[in-house]
Amino acid sequence: MGNIVLFMHSSLDGFAAGTQGEMNWIHVDQELFDYVEERIAQTNTALYGRKTFEMMEGYWPTAADQPGATKHDKVHSAWYKNARKVVLSNTLNESDFTNTTVINKDYPVAIKEIKANTTGDILVFGSPSATHALLAESLIDETWIFVNPVLLGDGKPVFKHIKERVSLQLIKTHTFSSGVVCLQHLVKR
Repeated sequence: MGNIVLFMHSSLDGFAAGTQGEMNWIHVDQELFDYVEERIAQTNTALYGRKTFEMMEGYWPTAADQPGATKHDKVHSAWYKNARKVVLSNTLNESDFTNTTVINKDYPVAIKEIKANTTGDILVFGSPSATHALLAESLIDETWIFVNPVLLGDGKPVFKHIKERVSLQLIKTHTFSSGVVCLQHLVKR
């Protein structure tokens, strides 16, 4: 059975994006990419909300082929092309994409079925709206929150629609030279 593992950047005051969805405050560099790529290489399934999936689909399939492609572009592009993608969307058509399952109804039941039939973890990259839906149904098993040293004051919260208190167990922290801190928690049930 696969666990759902959330990878999300956060401002220090708990936002995943600005009020208009802006993410230009997120710090990424090769040090952070190397850290995350080590974990990503252990699985082959990703779960996205529609907006994040469209953004990913618009970049990663050809990122390695672009002039000046970075090491990260090449590694993640190769992973993305082969990964099984699961998308929560009421508007996308599954047949339009390769190796992609679109869930447009009864997503808690469908995701539980996918978890039961997946070897390895299912990684959620960003996708605040999908994360909120998953949290509302207690479907997230682990979190990797990359806390950026910035205060936004307002925006799209990392955590929302939680029906009851959720206890977490801190299992690891990692501080990057940029000041970003990764907090890795297991969700206690």
